[in-house]
Amino acid sequence: MNAVELDRVSKWFDRRDGAPLHVLDAIDIAIPQHAIVAILGSSGCGKSTLLNMIAGLVEPDEGAVLLNGIPSHAFRDWRAMTYMFQEDRLLPWRTAAQNVSFGLEAGNMGRAERERRVEETLALVGLASFRDAYPHELSGGMRSRVALARSLVTEPRILLLDEPFSKLDPAIRAQMHAELLRIAELRAMTLVFVTHDVEEAVVLANRVVVLHPRPGRIGEIRDVALPYPRDPLSEAVTEEVRRLRISLSSARI
Repeated sequence: MNAVELDRVSKWFDRRDGAPLHVLDAIDIAIPQHAIVAILGSSGCGKSTLLNMIAGLVEPDEGAVLLNGIPSHAFRDWRAMTYMFQEDRLLPWRTAAQNVSFGLEAGNMGRAERERRVEETLALVGLASFRDAYPHELSGGMRSRVALARSLVTEPRILLLDEPFSKLDPAIRAQMHAELLRIAELRAMTLVFVTHDVEEAVVLANRVVVLHPRPGRIGEIRDVALPYPRDPLSEAVTEEVRRLRISLSSARI
């Protein structure tokens, strides 16, 4: 069974002039359990809309979204999926531990179990000694780790990421890539992330979905069979990046 399936999904948005905007057209994607899938494309091709459909935040106008074989409108186990946004969205009046705990507070989990999970997840991302620090006391990379911990504390099976590392400098971004791959393997998660960065797609993903714009449609689905870890400067990674850039440049605008 696939973790996520999109079956001929299309989407339109209303505009003020009354003419609907065709955002996505007949998207077919199957994402296996434990896969790491990049949705790659330029700005305006519908990447984030597609991710929001998987998350259940946006309904398709045509086609179906299935999660673990269940249509999204009937899916009830939403704690099995979490979403890491481009902005870290940390609450400035909460410590790192309190920000991580936020995702558990809406349920009926006992305090002791919440605290155990928070401590365990902060340790997982290397921030156990910063549990009592406030966001303004943390570096950009550390804030990203807190945001990642907040996404992981519910122990999801599917993690969605909307360019969460795009604002980090290259060295910190590379560290976050390595950390994400380590945790994904440790937790046996399925990762789906959107990016416009070809190199990031190749370094992280074992499958890349190239979207062409206006309306967003699949230009290519390419498997990346390179072993991890992947050195961005290696010849194999450079060649994959080159091929994907050609695929992107062939998009009909």
